[in-house]
Amino acid sequence: MRKRIFGLLCASVALNVAPALANWQYSGEYTYDTSYYDNGGRAAVSLRGGATYAYSKMSNDTSIVFSYCVNPTTGEVTEYTGTDCAAGFEYATGGLGGLSIPKMSEIGFAAGASVGWILPNHSQWRLELGWDRFAEVDYNKTPLFSGDMKLSNGSTIPNFDIGGAQSAMSTDLVSFMAFYDFFDGYVKPTHTMIPYVGIGFGYADTKTTFTLFDNSGDLSSFQILQEFGESDGTVVNFYKSTTNTTNIAGVAALGFSYGIADNLFLDFGARVSYIPRVKYRLTNVDDTRHLDWVSAKHLIYTNVMLGVRLEF
Repeated sequence: MRKRIFGLLCASVALNVAPALANWQYSGEYTYDTSYYDNGGRAAVSLRGGATYAYSKMSNDTSIVFSYCVNPTTGEVTEYTGTDCAAGFEYATGGLGGLSIPKMSEIGFAAGASVGWILPNHSQWRLELGWDRFAEVDYNKTPLFSGDMKLSNGSTIPNFDIGGAQSAMSTDLVSFMAFYDFFDGYVKPTHTMIPYVGIGFGYADTKTTFTLFDNSGDLSSFQILQEFGESDGTVVNFYKSTTNTTNIAGVAALGFSYGIADNLFLDFGARVSYIPRVKYRLTNVDDTRHLDWVSAKHLIYTNVMLGVRLEF
């Protein structure tokens, strides 16, 4: 009996001492922090693609003066050829400055990518460094200049048009933006529409290719334009030019995201980018001389894109 009791005591001691020895042999502590919580801080990576709409007013940067002979009685206008005006006509001038240029209103493709950070304890806020590519949009217009040309003697040449243009424009935009997601708590809910707004600024590099056409031959008589093309005596065949214009751009965004998993979100949104001015230039044959011909002023890109965002 005593041996049996002694054996049970030894077994009991062994069962209690073995775990103690195990804890002594491995470093570290086994603790449980009941105050731990997820503060919402995350890194984020996103990809997106969709369509862009480019809209801008166009303006001429070089005013060229044309010479005409005008009959002050009948208002008849004849082109001045460099000799005295015929009897009954008087000399007058008019220029491109008063003629309108068609607006840009074109649709193209857009794509972008971003990396960012969701702020700890303020997880409704996220900051993003992004890159967007707005693919080529064409601007092909004939005539390029049109309207009623006012002459220096007060007469007007009605429905005057001149020139044509074939061109394309593309933009790379690097931006820094702050977004606010509308949800409660520290962690975004899944299977829920989460609206957001964003604002920021960026650096825009816009490339334009431009060819001017002298359809009516009116541009062939101006010496300032001769070096930017080859004249056959009737019209000037202008060289194709390429120009890069850089700007500080403003960017605004709105949309919503939808969580399909704890860290994976679909994103559907619209972004508006404002670029102050983009130049279209004439260049000579070896690209050593340039003439600013027209500009897209107050250019606005409106992008509608679908994307995916990974938060981890």
